[in-house]
Amino acid sequence: MSRFAFEQDLRALVPGQSTADGATRRTALKAALGVGYAAAALPVMAQTAIRTPADGLTVGEVKITVAGHSVPVYRAAPAGQTGLPIVLVISEIFGVHEYIADTARRFARAGYMALAPELFDRQGDPQSYGEIARLIAEVVSKVPDAQVAADLDACIDWAAAHGGDAGKVGVTGFCWGGRQTWLYTAHQPRVKAGVAWYGRLVGQSNPLQPKHPVDIAGQLHAPVLGLYGGADEGIPLSTVEQMKAALAQGNAASRASEFVIYPDAPHAFHADYRPTYRKEAAEDAWKRCLAWFQRHGVA
Repeated sequence: MSRFAFEQDLRALVPGQSTADGATRRTALKAALGVGYAAAALPVMAQTAIRTPADGLTVGEVKITVAGHSVPVYRAAPAGQTGLPIVLVISEIFGVHEYIADTARRFARAGYMALAPELFDRQGDPQSYGEIARLIAEVVSKVPDAQVAADLDACIDWAAAHGGDAGKVGVTGFCWGGRQTWLYTAHQPRVKAGVAWYGRLVGQSNPLQPKHPVDIAGQLHAPVLGLYGGADEGIPLSTVEQMKAALAQGNAASRASEFVIYPDAPHAFHADYRPTYRKEAAEDAWKRCLAWFQRHGVA
């Protein structure tokens, strides 16, 4: 969809409101749909974006203090229930915008307490950036992996004190969050299973990101399901093969990890608000995600 066509769609949704005379495309979309997407992720494919209702759920932002910093976390859980399995939802580079919040609500409807922390909060607001290159350079690249792990650890502790079962913890993430899913599953023994959606597997080490998934593949505390696109131009299948080989040489959890490759799917095929969305692959992968958590003792 072209930017022009997208703006036409917005004008149709919001009569009398022009994106050219005052409102940004993001503001117009929020007015039209009642939701907020990251500016750098626009244009949004409004006709395919999934809206998961919140009725019967407890949803909204909570704050969790980590090393003196108050981290915003989107929480979604079945209302009035305790002893809930916990799933940590790790965002793309765009942070916790409506797509991630909606995904958390989907997990809540499946019986989980879902927590999606804003892991970029100390470095900046990813939703305020309109250019992906600037967002990566000024925010995403400055986030230490150790900081991410500490924030996720605190989410488990918070969940355990607010109706969650810390004996049943799963972690999942998309793109940037997919990479973090692999890393966190090697870091945190309380995790029972992970599901990584098209997360980068290899890369150059630096002080903030000293290791990548292929480097810790043999040290997982729980099995990870990798959901990847065969047409992903940013993650060559050769790197998936590297990861498979590293997993095969690892411990029992590493050897129990699996990959599912969707041959014709591009990067971000689950992101229903983007042109990369592939409905058939996304729906199949979601079913596999839930089944993986159930199989490995999260559900």
